[in-house]
Amino acid sequence: MTTEDEQVDEPIDILLVEPNPGDSRLFEEKFTDAKLLNTIHTVSDGQSALDFVRQRNEYTDEPRPDIILLEPQLPGKSGIDVLSELKNEPTLDGIPVVVLTSSDAGEKIVQSHGLEADTYIQKPVEPEDFVEFVQSIEDFWFAIVQKPA
Repeated sequence: MTTEDEQVDEPIDILLVEPNPGDSRLFEEKFTDAKLLNTIHTVSDGQSALDFVRQRNEYTDEPRPDIILLEPQLPGKSGIDVLSELKNEPTLDGIPVVVLTSSDAGEKIVQSHGLEADTYIQKPVEPEDFVEFVQSIEDFWFAIVQKPA
């Protein structure tokens, strides 16, 4: 039995789907700086994201992610398509998906396709805002983990 003061010590596997290498690097650095127990896996397009989650092709040895951070604007298969496939596949729809938006409009665009992510978080514009962003991801994760079954 765990108390409220205890945090979950299991490392979490985060899949970051982000086409911008600069943003990917910032995400990775800030998660490391925050000393969260996690492993960040990064892919830059929708097809790679689906391959990673399904553990196929070059990703057969990768763990299934505990949480997915998804940029909707991706080259090739869009983030909307990725979200749709994840939510329509029973073995994958339990993985929480955080859609990274650049504005409130991003959330409305996703919803206009009849899809719902688990949450939407506005992507930071300034590097110093990434610390707060990482904290919001951590808060979301702990809210999920501590939710009663």
